[in-house]
Amino acid sequence: MARALREPAIGWRLPPFYCPIEPAIHPRAAELERRAVSWLDSTGLFRDEKDRAWSIATHSTDFSCRMIPYGRDEPLLLFIQWNHWAFALDDICHDTGSADIRTAGIVDLNARISRCLEAPGSAMLGSTPFDATLEDLAARTRAMTTPTQLRRVTEGMRDWLFGAAWQVSNIERRVMPTLSDYVALRPSVNGTRFSLSWSEIAGGIEVPDGELYSAPVQALTEAAGFIVSCDNDLFSYAKEDSQETTDQNIVNVLIHHDGSSPAQALGDAVAIRDRVMTLFLELRDQIARDAGAELRRYLQALGHYIAGCIRWMNEAPRYASPRNRHDLPVPGATYGITWRDTPSDPGTGPLPIASAAWWWDQLDASSHRLRNHRVSDLHHDVRVPEPRCGDESLAAGRSAAGR
Repeated sequence: MARALREPAIGWRLPPFYCPIEPAIHPRAAELERRAVSWLDSTGLFRDEKDRAWSIATHSTDFSCRMIPYGRDEPLLLFIQWNHWAFALDDICHDTGSADIRTAGIVDLNARISRCLEAPGSAMLGSTPFDATLEDLAARTRAMTTPTQLRRVTEGMRDWLFGAAWQVSNIERRVMPTLSDYVALRPSVNGTRFSLSWSEIAGGIEVPDGELYSAPVQALTEAAGFIVSCDNDLFSYAKEDSQETTDQNIVNVLIHHDGSSPAQALGDAVAIRDRVMTLFLELRDQIARDAGAELRRYLQALGHYIAGCIRWMNEAPRYASPRNRHDLPVPGATYGITWRDTPSDPGTGPLPIASAAWWWDQLDASSHRLRNHRVSDLHHDVRVPEPRCGDESLAAGRSAAGR
């Protein structure tokens, strides 16, 4: 039965999405979902059938299979399981909406979680099903990954947990971050690097450190994480607008610091997000021109991350029929999103946001030109060896899904 709560301040009808990147989904998503739910039932993570229903309502398999549509089954399944556990952590500890949350406790917990993944037998956790599930996930991750892959997973986890602690500290201090601070830290809160490390593992992508950690590629990674975070802020607004504390999302940041109405802040948020999407497409094209095969596959993975997350959140009951408004997930719930062919903000110059200015600094002057990116410039010329993750080309172009 639906609960009688007011309509979200930004309404239920989201503005059209600009994302000229072709979507994809793993061909064995249904089988992976069956296996993931079977595993979930064996963990004891949920207290009752209602908790079980809401865990499944995260659509963790859909998220993972859209983000990594050509990945190998076993590491992809492990990533799905990590996501179920991570959503539980988020709801139980990191993003409860409670005014009583304390940063010290979260920092201590996050440090223990990180160490559990990094070092076997650390014995820094308890014996609850939540702790036991983490130990199992960590052990299987160490067994499945190379040393380099494990390093990137652990770095990604630390980045995510660091961002979560920052967010909790704002809640405890009753601080709404500035737009610049929010842009800088939101990709960490979103777990961007943790998720992308699984794109590398499941997709068999092996980008040399010197390429992955170059300034242009890191700027592109941050931009992708920010785009996904902005989209998540819109889809999750209704889920979190009844909390004891004002949720930290880009709309509320703009309302708080600019004195904007919710409608104006929503439009401004989309314009900011679209300007970053324009930057993402241009910088990705620039990097791809001189990139080797592995780096080009990573660039492609970033596109899957953005395009896949929109479609996942559109139909995940976690967002489309949120728990603060419904006792149980609503089957078939959807936001019914629409699409646009051009960005809502046609500008191509840097945004007046200090923490993001360096993203635009990575553009070559010769490549920085006015265009709306109706079609991405990534070419169809990358072949992937069959033993690693199948044959996928760098497909890009205006999405026809949902039109």
